[in-house]
Amino acid sequence: MADSSAAAHHAAPDGVTKRDLLQLIAGAGAAIGAGAIAWPLIDSMNPSKDVLALSSVDVDLAPVVEGQGITIVWQGKPIFVRHRTATEIKEAQDVKLSQLIDPTLGLDKERVKPGHDQWIILIGICTHLGCVPLGNKPSDPRGEWGGWFCPCHGSQYDTSGRVRHGPAPLNLALPPYAFESDTKIKVG
Repeated sequence: MADSSAAAHHAAPDGVTKRDLLQLIAGAGAAIGAGAIAWPLIDSMNPSKDVLALSSVDVDLAPVVEGQGITIVWQGKPIFVRHRTATEIKEAQDVKLSQLIDPTLGLDKERVKPGHDQWIILIGICTHLGCVPLGNKPSDPRGEWGGWFCPCHGSQYDTSGRVRHGPAPLNLALPPYAFESDTKIKVG
């Protein structure tokens, strides 16, 4: 009888014991500890501040003369911006889909913004092995189609960024961009 009166003496009136309180404190401590360990691991998967700063890039097109190309960096990727000549635009528009290795978004009008067909904006990464093609500098080889040439394995792209020769399976990708004015674009 002494045991039952001792247990009754240490129990709260609603049946909660010290053991229940200790289990609650230990469980809460374990949850807080797990959160303290998991938070830095999860937070490390977020983009770094420099990547977030480059989530969009404004580009002034005014200094880019007709026939010239520039390369900017957006999210660590080279972006080719070329001011095409009337001849380059006409040649790009006259290409038939049957002549293309990758007819997806193969028409020139699908690869430029309406009313701004003199500007082609592309992600400058070869779709074969991820090299950066040549062709944005005046001294660079541009291949048979006057666009871009990847010297690693010989892939050639036309002035609309469509693959025309070589092992590259796909056209140069198009980044998300919008014209903010006739002389300014925002990439990203």
